Order: sequence, then structure tokens, then C-alpha cells
Amino acid sequence: MLGAPLVLGFAGLELLALGVAILVYARHATDGETVLLQDGRLIIERDRAGRGERMEFSSAFVQVRLSEGRGALIHIGAHGRQIEVGRHVRPEWRQALAGEMCRALRTSGAGFGTDREVVV
Repeated sequence: MLGAPLVLGFAGLELLALGVAILVYARHATDGETVLLQDGRLIIERDRAGRGERMEFSSAFVQVRLSEGRGALIHIGAHGRQIEVGRHVRPEWRQALAGEMCRALRTSGAGFGTDREVVV
């Protein structure tokens, strides 16, 4: 009985720390990126920590490039605007994803592409 208040205090602190960890995880559990090529536009939607962001580019002017170094992301831009995608893709797969995006953009520019969606 003499140590019960001390044990209960530490148990409460552990429960509080667990609750904070669950809240931090829950904020990022639905993070993701969607890249949609539709009607001559490249639409990128990004959700991070509950905040959504959407950018649209004309697919005729889009540039796709992979930055250098470990953990390099895919840079997509046109007309002075740029966004990075691929944060949720394994680093060794990002180059293949960037190549596939370039092929899809070329195909859609030729006029015989269909809507393509890549969710990463």
C-alpha cells in the first residue's frame, strides 16, 4: 500500500504517453499522394497530417525529374510551380515510377491515352 500511489502515478504517465503516440500515428495514418492524368491535365493531390493539397498542370508542359541522392523524390513542375511526390514509395522504385509517369505523359500528349491513376 505504501508504494501504490507511486505505481499509479507512473502507470498514468505511461497511459498518457501511449495516448499521445496513438494520436500522432492517427494524424499520419491516411497520408498519401494521388497522381491523375485526365483530359490533358496532370492532377496531383497530396494529404499530409489531415491537410489536403491539390495542384494541376497542363500535361503538355509538365517536366518530371528525379532528384539526386539517397531518398530522392520525384519533382513534377511546369510554369514555375513545382511539387514533390513519391514520399510513400520505396526509394528503389521511385525511378521506375518517374519513368512510367513520363511514358504516360508522352502517350496522353499523342492523343490516344486514357485516364491513368497512380496512387502512392
